[in-house]
Amino acid sequence: MKNIAIFASGGGSNARKIIEYFKDSDLAQVVLVVSNKKDAGVLDIARAHHIPTHLIHRADFYDTKEILAVLDEREIDLIVLAGFLWLVPGYLIEAFPRKIVNIHPALLPLFGGKGMYGAHVHAAVKAAGMKESGITIHYANEQYDAGDIIFQATCALNEEDTPETIAQKVLALEHEYFPRVIERVMSYEL
Repeated sequence: MKNIAIFASGGGSNARKIIEYFKDSDLAQVVLVVSNKKDAGVLDIARAHHIPTHLIHRADFYDTKEILAVLDEREIDLIVLAGFLWLVPGYLIEAFPRKIVNIHPALLPLFGGKGMYGAHVHAAVKAAGMKESGITIHYANEQYDAGDIIFQATCALNEEDTPETIAQKVLALEHEYFPRVIERVMSYEL
């Protein structure tokens, strides 16, 4: 059985889908949820599923390697970034090479990088007049949204779409594909 840690900063809808997807799995289970925000909704989701949580502080995350001990204690095999807004530090990338997976709400390399998350991405997609958007699941590296791409899925856009409707279309893709791609990564690469 493989152990997954989910890192998230917000409400946790992707985390919920992942937790539910692996709930009865023989392959993997979510054993830890890490957040950088004490009031993040993802922490409530974890508690409701009886999954331990860990709150990280910026100074500890970047200036110490405290999180490695937490991950080691839980025997983590894969880290899933599900709406985690901090750049992953180099020591964590080195400790988990090609074992940190991120989801981005656009078709990278377009609309990625620092500051490109959530509503900012969808507004940029709309402003550019794109005919499609989608999701990118990729390995994390030491740059925002620049790791090797694992999977992409698209959705068609039309002129009537707003950033909010684009967000709904993209979120539906995230919920549909993210747990399945994580399973594939764990099956073939760990």
